[in-house]
Amino acid sequence: MSEAEHGSLYVGSPETVARKIAKTAKALGISRFQLKYSAGPLPHEKLMRSIELYGRKVVPMVREMMG
Repeated sequence: MSEAEHGSLYVGSPETVARKIAKTAKALGISRFQLKYSAGPLPHEKLMRSIELYGRKVVPMVREMMG
């Protein structure tokens, strides 16, 4: 899936998503990043899990990567 690897989709493990966000933020010189948590149908439980992983794992990793 080329869009996930090289495009605007940020999917995968928290580590994968964090690395991609940090890489994009550094390349663009941005200090804020806004994310849409789902595209298409996603059961509520999975959506909530995605939001939880983003807040508890992805955000701290991105902050660490950005120094």
